[in-house]
Amino acid sequence: MRELVAMSESRVRERWTHTACLLAMLANVHRDPKKGRLFKPSDFDPFEQERNNQSPIPVADLSVLKSVFVDHGKEAAR
Repeated sequence: MRELVAMSESRVRERWTHTACLLAMLANVHRDPKKGRLFKPSDFDPFEQERNNQSPIPVADLSVLKSVFVDHGKEAAR
């Protein structure tokens, strides 16, 4: 099952890479060379943007989760 998920995700990424290349080419054809820079496929690829924008996951004590989910649930039941 993991192989099918990996194949599916790879296909989606490949399709977005293809689409991003086409979008970059189309945008570069219609841009004004004096006013803007060349577009790259990574400008249009959401997976590439995810990779560039990933920030580290904040570390917190598990008591924070308890206060959010457990204690809040008791207040809502009242």
